[in-house]
Amino acid sequence: MINFRGPLIEDLVARGHKVFALVPDIDASACEAILALGAKPVEIALSRTGTNPVKDLGSVICLRQKLAEIRPDVTLGYAAKPAIYGMLASWILGIPARFAMIEGLGYVFIARSGERNSKRVLRSIVSTLFRLALRRADKVFFLNQDDAADFLSMGLVRSDQPIIIGGIGVDLATWSAAEPMSKPITFTFVGRLLRDKGVLDFVSAARLVKGSTPDARFVVVGGVDDNPESIGELDVESWVAEGIVEWPGHVPVRPWLEQTSVFVLPSYREGVPRSTQEAMAMARAVITTDAVGCRDTVIDGRNGFLVPVSSPNALAAAMQRFIDTPELIASMGAESRAMAEERYDVRKINAVIINGMGL
Repeated sequence: MINFRGPLIEDLVARGHKVFALVPDIDASACEAILALGAKPVEIALSRTGTNPVKDLGSVICLRQKLAEIRPDVTLGYAAKPAIYGMLASWILGIPARFAMIEGLGYVFIARSGERNSKRVLRSIVSTLFRLALRRADKVFFLNQDDAADFLSMGLVRSDQPIIIGGIGVDLATWSAAEPMSKPITFTFVGRLLRDKGVLDFVSAARLVKGSTPDARFVVVGGVDDNPESIGELDVESWVAEGIVEWPGHVPVRPWLEQTSVFVLPSYREGVPRSTQEAMAMARAVITTDAVGCRDTVIDGRNGFLVPVSSPNALAAAMQRFIDTPELIASMGAESRAMAEERYDVRKINAVIINGMGL
């Protein structure tokens, strides 16, 4: 809520609107931060990753109760469960204007060969819930064209609902350009430690590159997760012990991007990754996959390189290009900053969202 929606809250408050921020597991410091943005924090019961239908029904009941107390004119639910349960609760209450935001399709919608039947069943259930909920929204915001096209083809939204915003956006003043790390050449991954984020591919590519360039540096920034696709802490610690990567854990990102030469995100699918937008705003060259959402952040050969999904060899080859031609680090980084100014200014994106909601 604070990191991803903070600027939107500020822009809504600046336009004279009264904003309530409905958040699970809220603590005192989070309350203070939301109040400082100009919104009123409201705690709700919501499990981000659980698949227990009884608990999820409780989330709908809780949301309906909280919304009945607030009686808002407009609701905006973002991420999967708030988009689904928030829309259903808002519709039940007859809230006049209802909006949802899909920031990426995530674990459930990333199909794998040999996946379990349980995951296919879960995908079917989630699709049904999206269809039931999103068709009761006025508009649905998508970060990229591919996700909107998939939702349309699956019948989860109507043709008049999607609005493409192109990314969450970043505060370009906060994430200002900085000189990239030149020695040692440092490749940084930022994200939750999920297989679908490509962290295993990052480590495999790092191992290959270190075989020929042992002084190259590789940093993994992010924490383990309760997602079914999460990497275990012992695995990460083994990579550190092997001398392949550094792992500061779940920490503030900016100090580590300051130490970065090239940002790397070998993800299998994204909305439009916020981490890459931050790296681009800081003038970092990017290596990412030619996958939904990821490909939107790189013009191949201009601000970085695109590689195939799940291809450590191609990823290592792209890393080696920066080692062999280090002048690309600064020149492609400058192109990233220019693209961030053009595409990912959070104030411009917020204006699209606010106008889309009729505010």
